[in-house]
Amino acid sequence: MRSWNGNFILFLGVFFCVSGNENESINEHSLELTQSLNLARQELIQEACRRFPLKLSLDDLPPSQLEHILVDDEHKLLYCYVPKVACTNWKRILMILAGKWNGTDVLAIPASLAHSPGMFRNLSTVPKEDRQVMLDNYHKMIIVRNPFERLLSAYRNKLEGDTQSAKYFQDRVGKRIIRAYRENPTNESLEHGHDVTFKEFVLFLTNQSEEMADVVNNEHWQPITSLCHPCLIKYSLVGKYETLLDDSLLALNTINASYIQFPRLAHTSGTAEKLHKYFSQLDLPLIRRLYKLYKYDYRVFNYDLDNIVGYDLG
Repeated sequence: MRSWNGNFILFLGVFFCVSGNENESINEHSLELTQSLNLARQELIQEACRRFPLKLSLDDLPPSQLEHILVDDEHKLLYCYVPKVACTNWKRILMILAGKWNGTDVLAIPASLAHSPGMFRNLSTVPKEDRQVMLDNYHKMIIVRNPFERLLSAYRNKLEGDTQSAKYFQDRVGKRIIRAYRENPTNESLEHGHDVTFKEFVLFLTNQSEEMADVVNNEHWQPITSLCHPCLIKYSLVGKYETLLDDSLLALNTINASYIQFPRLAHTSGTAEKLHKYFSQLDLPLIRRLYKLYKYDYRVFNYDLDNIVGYDLG
């Protein structure tokens, strides 16, 4: 009996050892596949950028154009955060990496804390000579999303929602949109700015009026190419919202931070239906005008408009 127990324990040890090795092998294989996809995305960005040669260099940009690129010196990471593309969770991770939060539970960190001003150093504060050293030697990460999906997410979150953040945007932006683009608005709408339609929002974006320049260029709907300059900065980690978990695991592994677990977010269902519901409120000429604002995002990050108009407008 003692011999049987010993053999059984030995069997369990061998079994779990083999299983563990298999899991490690699977994880390594998954990371290799994700890295292959990452490299392909880098190539596509460079290829697209060659078709749109820029007249400006990075040194020509005003410092304010580099404020979205956050710096983590210890892990040699530059991360360009894009609102509505998982930036809250990645800011939380940067707080953990910098020792600004005890523990590794990402979702335990209040979102308001992660977004608080002055929480992170950004590239705009770095002297030019040091900046170039970082650009040459640090990992450079960006996570992107279908431009119109991101835009719709911003609209629903900031102008349709009932959170404190939404109320702030409705008061600061919504009231002005209604005043400018709605015929015979009610006093309630003018007072609260809580019922901006998607079409009114798109008219506000596409008209680019000087009177609203301060809010038209808000980071939540500003093109990613304007926030992160992918044709001037060669990003070495290119994630997409559609493959967020795999891309985040690769990034954490790359900067030796695999001990942090990226949150597994509930899958957003009905994205295609939501896009159809809102964009069906727009006529094709207005969609074309909107596309022009995000044309470079679509081309540089290899997205198309098939799920909205049935074909690409490129």
